[in-house]
Amino acid sequence: MDHLDYKGLSCPQPVMETRNYLDAHPDVKAVSVTVDNKAASENVSRYLQTRGFQTEIRGEGNEFQVTGSKTGEACSCEVFDVSTVDRNTLIMITHNTMGSGSRELGERLMVNFIKTLAEIKDSLWRLVFVNEGVKLTVEGAETYPLLADLQKSGVSILVCGTCLDFFGLVDREKAGETTNMLDIMTSLQVAAKVINL
Repeated sequence: MDHLDYKGLSCPQPVMETRNYLDAHPDVKAVSVTVDNKAASENVSRYLQTRGFQTEIRGEGNEFQVTGSKTGEACSCEVFDVSTVDRNTLIMITHNTMGSGSRELGERLMVNFIKTLAEIKDSLWRLVFVNEGVKLTVEGAETYPLLADLQKSGVSILVCGTCLDFFGLVDREKAGETTNMLDIMTSLQVAAKVINL
């Protein structure tokens, strides 16, 4: 088993270094990647799965170990080719309120916006939540069940792992998948239409 230590690296470096290592060593059958936070471990695990590895995460606190064994079957958990589907719109949500001025009004408007997304779900490919936007995705938020329903209808939801960690929300159940800046940049690059909030 190859052992990789990426503690101390910030997002998205652990995923990028893992990718670079696997690209340089294509015959690797088993790998262990050590990182220093849960969000990074989830990102590395998801990336390894796209490369055909079955993964397991162990650890807590400041040390997590992701082990992967090659199965040969890549999961479809990271799909960026939107050219073959009707859904092609990405919405980047950076706040848990909409607009400026009254916070109470902004919170209400954001809830109404998330509710209304169901009306365009046929063209909506992906929602990306960063910064305070991640607060909308966790259990207990009024928007959590709305986002869970959108996900069930086929809308992809990515939630910034660094942001979850910053706000102390990594261990809260959330709608969507924990992601990193590399996934976000790739998503923005391939989406036919991007809406920023």
